Amino acid sequence: MGEEKRRKLAGQIALDELEAGDDAFLERSGGRITSKLPEGLKNSRVMEDIVQIAWPSFVELMLTQLVSMVDMMMVGGLGPWALSAVGLTNQPKFLLMTMFIAMNVGATALVARAKGAGDQEKANRVVRQALMLNFVFGLTASVLGFIFARPMVVFMGGQEQQVIDGATAYLKIQMIGFTFMALTSTITAVLRGVGDSRTAMIYNLIANLTNCFLNWVLIYGHLGAPALGVAGASWATIIGQGVAFVIASFVILRGRGYLRLELSKGFMPDFHLIREFMAIGIPSMIEQLIMRVGMVIYAKTVASLGTVAYATHNVCMNIQAFSFMNGQAFAVSATSLVGQSLGKKRPDMAGAYSSRTQKLGMAVSMFLVVLFIFGGRWLMGLYSEDAEVIEKGTTILRMVALLQPLQSSQFIFAGALRGAGDTRSTAIITFITVLLVRPITAIVCIKVFHMGLIGAWVAMVCDQFLRSLLVGIRYYSGKWTRAYKDPNLKKA
Repeated sequence: MGEEKRRKLAGQIALDELEAGDDAFLERSGGRITSKLPEGLKNSRVMEDIVQIAWPSFVELMLTQLVSMVDMMMVGGLGPWALSAVGLTNQPKFLLMTMFIAMNVGATALVARAKGAGDQEKANRVVRQALMLNFVFGLTASVLGFIFARPMVVFMGGQEQQVIDGATAYLKIQMIGFTFMALTSTITAVLRGVGDSRTAMIYNLIANLTNCFLNWVLIYGHLGAPALGVAGASWATIIGQGVAFVIASFVILRGRGYLRLELSKGFMPDFHLIREFMAIGIPSMIEQLIMRVGMVIYAKTVASLGTVAYATHNVCMNIQAFSFMNGQAFAVSATSLVGQSLGKKRPDMAGAYSSRTQKLGMAVSMFLVVLFIFGGRWLMGLYSEDAEVIEKGTTILRMVALLQPLQSSQFIFAGALRGAGDTRSTAIITFITVLLVRPITAIVCIKVFHMGLIGAWVAMVCDQFLRSLLVGIRYYSGKWTRAYKDPNLKKA
């Protein structure tokens, strides 16, 4: 077996072969962001590290989103009302996810830092605490979501009885599997923290294939199964998530990689470690809550345009989410590599990794620009045969195309900031853009200038442009590299 292959199997990166920094080294760096590599380290080796983590994440995220797109396409065959019903559940579901998403941000950053510092025992303590916290959060969210499913759907703007009934049934079924989904996402987060994105790709691929097959069986009633319609799509999703949970649990319990869950050590709260979680997770939770409140206001504004317009909007949001896969996959690399670099007190490598990750993400984004400009009509036709839906959607996707280069860099730089534990600045940026700029602009464009659905997407463009600008300014300020001195970034 060659040296390169052995290195990949062991999950070894270029950073592992460098000497750890010290306080003097850190002081000399002065928080400056540079793409310059340490002497003797080749650019190709750094690029290899980035791609090694990013490609499994890209495949995993892309397949997950493709399954979501297939869900929407299959549901779309039931009519625009079904697309609206599923769309109405998105924001309530994401709102309920904020608690464990925030803790996962903390888990990824803390595991990455522990690995960078060579503290495997602490990394495994982080795993146990993260699973304990997110079991509580996931179960709480599941119960609340099930009880208040109908009021949330009505609040989101559900008007027709058929839409409300379908959305309520879909959301209640989602809540049944919510806790398992929370725990699986936590295992995925800690694996990514140590640079293992391949394992998550495998179990999520199996889960997604299960989901697709059960969509075919349960939505329209094949193989003797009842035709459950919208409810069938929801059952297919949570069964697929259950499969992912079983496989992910087996992986972390077997512990053949850097991380291992030892049940014998129990799940008693470690309050010192929980404080570290909270230092990173609370700002992230605030960011998520702010984002969801802004998205709820935005979605309610769009829903007021009627069932067909809202169906078109949901299709376009679903396709736009596919474009997120580029930035999100490379952001996984940025978070893991920046976290490990700062854990080893090497801010020079944090800058080298993140700058090259941004360039790779930018290159991929140009392909998406071409796809959305020239393939928009074809993409819309996969979801619906309604001429109005296709025509308006094609125009919107051209707007989405123009966002791709900015959107990619935004995700990657934000991933670097989170890897450093700088979640406070991203929370502030989210407050400005998602809670203020997007909903206010949408209300003005729709209610004052009567621009309809196009006005809603003008608001989206304004939000993404400003968010990309502010995240870029924060990144290039270099303040996030001081996380080694102050994990809470009080001095930043």
